[in-house]
Amino acid sequence: MGLGLAALTKIASAPIIDKFGLRKQFETLVQTGTRTGFRAAGAATRSFKKVQGHNEPVRLTPAPAKDLFDLEPDEEQSLIAETVREFAAEQLRPAAVDADAKLTPPADLLERSAELGLSAVGIPESLGGIGTERSAVTNTLVAEALAHGDMGLAVAVLAPSAVSTALTLWGDEDQQATYLPAFAGENVPAAALALQEHVALGDPLKPSTTAKRTPKGYQLSGVKSLVPRAAQAELFIVSASLDGSPALFLVESSTSGLSVEAEPAMGLRSAATGKLHLDQVDVPVTALLGEGKLDVFTDLVRLSRLAWAALAAGTGKAVLDYVIPYVNERTAFGEPISHRQAVAFSVADIGIELESIRLTTLRAAARAEQGKPFAREAALARKLATDKGMLIGNAGVQLLGGHGYTKEHPVERWYRDLRAIGVMEGAVLV
Repeated sequence: MGLGLAALTKIASAPIIDKFGLRKQFETLVQTGTRTGFRAAGAATRSFKKVQGHNEPVRLTPAPAKDLFDLEPDEEQSLIAETVREFAAEQLRPAAVDADAKLTPPADLLERSAELGLSAVGIPESLGGIGTERSAVTNTLVAEALAHGDMGLAVAVLAPSAVSTALTLWGDEDQQATYLPAFAGENVPAAALALQEHVALGDPLKPSTTAKRTPKGYQLSGVKSLVPRAAQAELFIVSASLDGSPALFLVESSTSGLSVEAEPAMGLRSAATGKLHLDQVDVPVTALLGEGKLDVFTDLVRLSRLAWAALAAGTGKAVLDYVIPYVNERTAFGEPISHRQAVAFSVADIGIELESIRLTTLRAAARAEQGKPFAREAALARKLATDKGMLIGNAGVQLLGGHGYTKEHPVERWYRDLRAIGVMEGAVLV
């Protein structure tokens, strides 16, 4: 879409269109495209080819259980988190304002993020990755660290690893051998986990997108909403209702009947979100992920919600780190405003709620990677991230007063991004 708009803008500025009286039409087209986006076919995709695989799918081993309740990251996790945190501070934070305005992440930033090997961490070594055991806690720490730089760009960076993680957890041997080697290489494909429905108050367990059985496989019809990097994605995992039960399907972007449309939202604008239109899209029998099992689908939804809770923790920490020096340096009536009890208590509340989100999310992730039931913990993390994350964003804006409502300070963007936590489904995964 960006290339199309650039071409139209260049044409609209050419003197020759005045000769034919077409300037008004071209300017209108550019304005409409910028506002709503063009509906276009899926991204030109690479040819995913099956490599020599295994006779059975490869899974990462569960993380060892801990005798004591200890969520302190180990040395390796701390090193990964610190590396990602530095990347977020040096690369994501400076690019966030421009990316938010342009509704797209910088291509060079995505290339640099791929060099971190975030997708390879969750892929078994036998399939080209560097993973040895299930790493939901590590993924949670990575999502949190990236969101400290910018949540929208974090979603754009993490979108491909959501697909590779799902393939590692639930893909069969053919699916893994066909797609995972590409995610473990240097040229990681853009990919997206598309669960969000284009309906109000949608239930992810009751997708309105439908899948019908055909002699050769399945036919998908429906619309997915707020899909990150939809226009560039080469592979999607799409949820659809199959025989009355939710199921997941692998859909390559070059498939006939698939098209994308820009869908900028209130927040996450730098994630380049879009609608995914599925107009009688035919996929083979091998496209069904996880054999259509309900427990696979519910686990995916829960792990996605944990990822959003981690993003909330990272952005909430960014708010806290920003408002503390602000209230200490901002003076009123001859003293810092942090000397006012209401201000000090508000900052303290942010810190308290932030810790509740973070610890609950890490506990749920720890249980998930050890193969223990984590439905209750995931629900608690989702609830806390939704409610308290929004309060943190609102408090950040309030503490800055009039400045909090301006784009001069990043808190207004973080506030908009935190609104997404209770709305979004899919897109990211731990």
